[in-house]
Amino acid sequence: MAKILKSLAPIPNKKYSSLEILLYILLVPVLLYFGKTLFIPLSFAMLISFILYPICKWMEKKGINKAVAIGIAIFSVSVFFGLLLYLLFNQVVAFSNEWEIFRIKLLETATQLSGFLSDRFNISVEKQMVFLKNVISNSGTQAISLLKISLYSFSESIFYLLIIPVYSVLILYHRQALVYVLYAVFPSHRKETIYEILVETIHAYYNFIKGMLLVYLIVGLLNSIGLAIIGIPHPFLFGFIASILTFIPYVGIIISSLLPIAVSWITFNSIWYPMGVILVFSIVQILEAYIIFPFAVGNRLKINTLVIIVMIIAGGIVWGAAGMILFIPFISIVKLISDRTEGLKTLSMLLSNGKLKK
Repeated sequence: MAKILKSLAPIPNKKYSSLEILLYILLVPVLLYFGKTLFIPLSFAMLISFILYPICKWMEKKGINKAVAIGIAIFSVSVFFGLLLYLLFNQVVAFSNEWEIFRIKLLETATQLSGFLSDRFNISVEKQMVFLKNVISNSGTQAISLLKISLYSFSESIFYLLIIPVYSVLILYHRQALVYVLYAVFPSHRKETIYEILVETIHAYYNFIKGMLLVYLIVGLLNSIGLAIIGIPHPFLFGFIASILTFIPYVGIIISSLLPIAVSWITFNSIWYPMGVILVFSIVQILEAYIIFPFAVGNRLKINTLVIIVMIIAGGIVWGAAGMILFIPFISIVKLISDRTEGLKTLSMLLSNGKLKK
């Protein structure tokens, strides 16, 4: 195993050709895609471990047992994610309490739409009913396949929630052995460089988290201002709940938007207010994905915005929502390695944010 790792390790004085770099670019995504069941939870565990390492080390210096310190740190993270899930659950419960009124509004809107189609386009109610029946019958098989995909995604999420803490605990507990393995794989004169990369990787992960917090703050403010402009009640409450729940990709923003949509529809008795909520959240999500996130995170990691956007899209293609989060710290590690490897200076320049040292 050590021989294989040595063959993959960057050689300090080797000049990598464009063909070799392109080969790595093609092979690595293929490996990541087919091994995502292993690599996604392991990557999240590495992210959590790097963030918790300084906390665990501080507690150990205070005389707390290593296992106890790791347990306290992991428990704190679990409580944080538990609060997120509780917030999501509360949104679902709050929406379900308004469901009956929401259902009546939907029926009224459907009736009004049917009358509009009948009067304006001369489409009879009978033809509309036949069309709806055909749509429902044709969507039956699609609903089954969608249910299968949803059940698979749910079971996969449960697996990740169970295995990620286990991986994190084991990585933190065996961290010294893992570092010694890295020292054994690379040449002895590279030990100082490896240590620098590990330290800076921890700092990069902290900068990544700081950038993410800044993103959620900006998104929360933009959501709140947008909802206040169109006159939605409790704009800051809904705006920041939606911002926090965007941590859960796709599902979070959908569920967090349901309650303000229902409240606005019930309060104003107009379809335009719910449409306004959807428009506000959609615009802010686009700004977050392609402007706010790349600038806020990229500047802290010293990676240019173009690379950040490309990595977000590539992460979504390879690993879905998880990849859109994880590929950013991945590329920061690649940059740290390329900065210290003579043969990868071109790659380092490509990833840099333009503030190169002379």
